[in-house]
Amino acid sequence: MALYAAAAAVLAGVESRQGSIKGLVYASRFQNVKQLYALVCEAQRYASVLDAVIERAGLLRAEKKLRPHLAQVLVYELLLGRGFRGGGGRWKPVLDRHRARLKAELARLKVQRGVSRNEDLLDAGTRPGAASQVPRFVRVNTLKTCSDDAVDYFKRQGFTYQGRASGLEDLQALRGKCFLLDPLLSELLVFPAQTDLHDHPLYQAGHLILQDKASCLPAMLLAPPPGSQVIDACAAPGNKTSHLAALMKNQGKIFAFDLDAKRLASMATLLARAGVSCCELAEKDFLSVPPSDQRYQQVQYILLDPSCSGSGMLSRQLEEPGAGGPSRERLQALAGFQQRALGHALSFPSLRRLVYSTCSLCREENEDVVQEALQQSAGAFRLAPALPSWPHRGLSTFPGAEHCLRASPDTTLTGGFFVAVFERVEVPSPDSPAEVPPPERAEPGPAPKRRKRRRRAAPGAPPTGP
Repeated sequence: MALYAAAAAVLAGVESRQGSIKGLVYASRFQNVKQLYALVCEAQRYASVLDAVIERAGLLRAEKKLRPHLAQVLVYELLLGRGFRGGGGRWKPVLDRHRARLKAELARLKVQRGVSRNEDLLDAGTRPGAASQVPRFVRVNTLKTCSDDAVDYFKRQGFTYQGRASGLEDLQALRGKCFLLDPLLSELLVFPAQTDLHDHPLYQAGHLILQDKASCLPAMLLAPPPGSQVIDACAAPGNKTSHLAALMKNQGKIFAFDLDAKRLASMATLLARAGVSCCELAEKDFLSVPPSDQRYQQVQYILLDPSCSGSGMLSRQLEEPGAGGPSRERLQALAGFQQRALGHALSFPSLRRLVYSTCSLCREENEDVVQEALQQSAGAFRLAPALPSWPHRGLSTFPGAEHCLRASPDTTLTGGFFVAVFERVEVPSPDSPAEVPPPERAEPGPAPKRRKRRRRAAPGAPPTGP
């Protein structure tokens, strides 16, 4: 029965954006990882079918103690899987009571859709698409090591290093045990798609962060210098927070807020493993944080990555292929929260620069939210041009939207993402010169020459001579 409870927990975690299926399976510490991963993937693949059968059979209405994700797993095993493993535990008698009704509803669903096999109930979109070809991006945690040392470690493990990529074509061509340095981010290594590094010692020690390239853009574009005061408004699960700390060299202060206690606890573990010491976590709704509080009077940088539909997440595109987009009602509710959060963030008195980002493909959560915030700010903020060479820009829904960035598997070989950079408009004062916002972070040129002086060696790396 532990298998089914673990599978239900992973499904719930994916739905609440705690991580991908693979990441949550490994984090579950379930002994048989392959068995758990296979069950979760299949239950997720048939989720819409299972939900329809469960709803029609009235299972959750009849069994009040049965939670939706556990019901999905159990009904999958009963109707589509191998039958209950290990006896099925205390839930087997419960499902047996509803077995006939559940089977009848599955049969009725097949008749309605004009199919005869269970697989035919799935949409044609279940075949792998562009999302399955996205490379594995790995951010080197510069709080613990450097790119040169990480590259050397992988080379000693038999990987072939192909230098800095010149463009997307190089990333698409990656195969086997080869890897590259990303053409844009000097601390980002790129491996072929589906490369699994969850058990790698550098990842386990916090020297590497498994983070999609698009997810690295917000912290990079915010670019808070060492010593800054920063707010990470909706911080969990913490990858962006650890990136901010690395850019700040652990100097200054990051105030990180999240309302979910479990996600915050996982984030604390991640930050500790990454060696982050400049971050103060708070289990608090960012909207309840008063901008007038003296503690935040020196905050000049805010990263706002609020809850969103997650329609651009690679895990959803891979694990829920063919799934429909969020409902109109859900989009409206999410956009309302995002607009309130962005307006609240822009009201902090010393704010100079803010990055708003989502892992959504929906205009309602992206350009529409940004446009509303600019109108409400009454000219106090403008959009900063971000990465002019980035190929995928914001939708042309208002003047200046081209300053925003979009990302997708098809155009940038990343997950689906949206980023907008706000900067305060300077109004010169007769009494004091206006502060100048930080310059746009330059896009890197040719790879720098290797430094002779090396940082701390990667864990387990054999000593090397000069």
